Amino acid sequence: MDFITSTAILPLLFGCVGIFSLLKLLQRVRMKAYLRNAVVVITGATSGLGRECARVFYTAGARLVLCGRNREALEELTKELAASLTTKVQTHKPYAVAFDLADPGAIVAATAEILQCFGSVDVLINNAGISYRGTIVDTTMDVDKKVMETNYFGPVALTKALLPSMIKRRQGHIVAISSVQGKISIPFRSAFMDKTTAQGRNPVEVARDVLDAVGKKKKDVILAELLPSLAIYLRTLAPGLFFSLMASRARKQRKSKNS
Repeated sequence: MDFITSTAILPLLFGCVGIFSLLKLLQRVRMKAYLRNAVVVITGATSGLGRECARVFYTAGARLVLCGRNREALEELTKELAASLTTKVQTHKPYAVAFDLADPGAIVAATAEILQCFGSVDVLINNAGISYRGTIVDTTMDVDKKVMETNYFGPVALTKALLPSMIKRRQGHIVAISSVQGKISIPFRSAFMDKTTAQGRNPVEVARDVLDAVGKKKKDVILAELLPSLAIYLRTLAPGLFFSLMASRARKQRKSKNS
């Protein structure tokens, strides 16, 4: 009886594995089709994660509009992308649009230029941002305003400016990339971010995860190491313990800073 049961179960297991593999294959095919020829706008494209996103989306066959403050760096990136491509995927020459997210007037002009590149936008990746580290007492309001203009109001303004064209076409995908500190508070990050974000995950790996998330149309993805990910759950499930640990960390950092 045991032998007969096992024999009957094996084909079922193999069948389930086959169906799962087929579904994964169809998902990959759909993802590639969705990204190929899609118009993708990337802000902060000249360095770090933005630069790596430009690479992976270009390799996937997307039509890129690369945005940043330095036009020369943007032009250099477009040349580098064209020279580095080794796949057989059909590619399109990337466009470069230089502007400062902290300048509302520049965003209006940049939006018109972005829409002129390919006539529409399928995916907007709000990646650009500036960093700062300091205590609340030592941080001036000018710094807070500068960080908020670049990291929040600028991306919101750009999104609102491009949104009508997406609504008109009934098609569009908006990606907001943020530090994990947007979900949990960390001592001495009074204006949200600091240079230690560079010590996190490799931007090449994160860019691939962003590509995968966009291709699969995921709603919310945490791309962090184990400890920050655990901290997010700890903040939700045991806030008292979380704040106690953060307070202890703050005391240690202050002691180290003053020593």
